[in-house]
Amino acid sequence: MSQPQPTTPSARGPNVDAADAKRIAFAAFVGTALEWYDYFLFGMAAALVFNRLFFTDLDPSAGLMAALATFGVGFAARPIGALIFGYIGDRYGRRPALLATIVMIGCATGLIGVLPDYLAIGIAAPILLAVLRLLQGLAVGGEWGGAITIAIEHAPERQRARYAALVQIGSPVGTLISSAAFAAVLVLPAAEFDAWGWRLPFLAAFPLLGIALYIRFKVEESPVFQELLEMEDRAKVPALALFREAGGRLLVAVAAALLGVGGFYMMTTFVVSYASTVLEVDRQAVVNATLVAAVFQIFTTLIAGRVAERFGPGRMTVIGAVTTGLAAFPLFRLIDTGEPWAITIAVTIGICLITLAYAVTGTLLADLFPARLRYSGVSLGYNLAGTLSGFLPLIATALLVVDDGASWPAVLVLIGICAITALGGVAGERIRAVDVRAAENSPKTKA
Repeated sequence: MSQPQPTTPSARGPNVDAADAKRIAFAAFVGTALEWYDYFLFGMAAALVFNRLFFTDLDPSAGLMAALATFGVGFAARPIGALIFGYIGDRYGRRPALLATIVMIGCATGLIGVLPDYLAIGIAAPILLAVLRLLQGLAVGGEWGGAITIAIEHAPERQRARYAALVQIGSPVGTLISSAAFAAVLVLPAAEFDAWGWRLPFLAAFPLLGIALYIRFKVEESPVFQELLEMEDRAKVPALALFREAGGRLLVAVAAALLGVGGFYMMTTFVVSYASTVLEVDRQAVVNATLVAAVFQIFTTLIAGRVAERFGPGRMTVIGAVTTGLAAFPLFRLIDTGEPWAITIAVTIGICLITLAYAVTGTLLADLFPARLRYSGVSLGYNLAGTLSGFLPLIATALLVVDDGASWPAVLVLIGICAITALGGVAGERIRAVDVRAAENSPKTKA
């Protein structure tokens, strides 16, 4: 239970129950897992399918670049989604915003499964694909921040990191399910896979959406938001208040979140593309490597969340960033061997090291912002990092021409991300609030 603060009523956290906290965190996890399943599925398809079926008139390299650019469009839309759903979440409630995001991304993903390809409708195919990816990005822009916010605001103060980590498991579970779905359809003959097999994982979004909605409808509104309603302490335009009152904290949030998002896509989307096209490794073997990594990521997330309760999320962020940066070149040396076992080991270790930072991103970002701006602050900080990250596979792929396909320029990109996140972790640990429920008049929540 949170410790009472001897200041104003808005600085006191409401009573919370561990059983309720677990139930809310589980519901947030289920919805987030579906969101990431839908979102990661597009990344797999961009590397393996869309370059051939939706950008047919381009040569293979240009088609891959175009597919990865479409993949990046979703990331560009995420800050806009953060603003839209942050407004809803901070003004009208965390719960309605989270229901809207899950419906939007589930429908957009399912519709990709019925979208005709380039040979059927010509240039309209890649345009419609980009539009649906845009809708995915808008929804994810509001989903993750809302799920983290509602989970933490229901959690006992001293156990926030572990409940936030439960939500973070949605990422590896989403990866696991999407990778497994693609691994299953990749066993089909090439002609059947191209004709209809690749569509099945996308169509599965419809029944999964029904399950997630059923669970999420049972989630109560955040007690912290209910307290804000009683006090009439809500910003009229949360985004404007965020930039005015906590602009510096927003920059720290972007830096701290960068590795968890960008590093992940470097070790998954980029590695899948690089290994299957440049190294000519069997694509099934590379997808299997992401499956193994996702399993280990689940356990790493849980452990890191517990450790962060003792050492602080900022310090865990620094540890994840430094260790990933030191391991970057050795890991890509393993990948460059072209051996499936070596790629699997490299991707698994890389993802686990990145997860040391990613597991605590939600806790650290939530600690940076006051309750009245938290949904907007967490969502926008994370998704601005996501916007930068979405184009990293494209940038890394383009840099391969520097040394005739050698991976070292891409490794430097990853190390650069690590350096930025390490600085964000140091700054975040120094300025984060003592109590996540503290209102903006607490001296610790000034920008």
